[in-house]
Amino acid sequence: MRGYGGRRMPRGDVRTAVLLLLAEQPMHGYQLMHAIAHRTGGRWQPSPGAIYPTLSQLEDEGLVSVTAGAGRKLAALTDAGRQHFTEHSDSWSDPFAAFPERSGSTDLRPLLEQVHDAARQVGRTGSEAQVSAAARILADTRKALYLLLAEGPDGLEETP
Repeated sequence: MRGYGGRRMPRGDVRTAVLLLLAEQPMHGYQLMHAIAHRTGGRWQPSPGAIYPTLSQLEDEGLVSVTAGAGRKLAALTDAGRQHFTEHSDSWSDPFAAFPERSGSTDLRPLLEQVHDAARQVGRTGSEAQVSAAARILADTRKALYLLLAEGPDGLEETP
């Protein structure tokens, strides 16, 4: 999923991630999305549009069984799915390896939500001059973030 640091992954990576997680324990679709986001520090957040079709395909292949209960559908590896996992998992690339752990990583999502809320409030209640000023601030912020990336990890300067 794109957004807040997430990125779109190839379908094979979604499939592999789902199989790896289900080999550990049965999970609901939402649990799978959360587990993937957790393992990648929030940098890969698959959408329901990626998870549920993958589960359906795996079910069609007989690798996963999906049972309904308490309003949710629990996915688990079948015997054939466990055998497939045992026979093939050594040849799979780790879909989580593209997201190395960051020590002391800062989660930008709460800050982005706060900026979004503030911008929305200015848009709703601010004067035309305030809305124009907010647009300039947001455009400058976007440019500053791209410049930050362009400088590379060692080119950072302390900003006030």
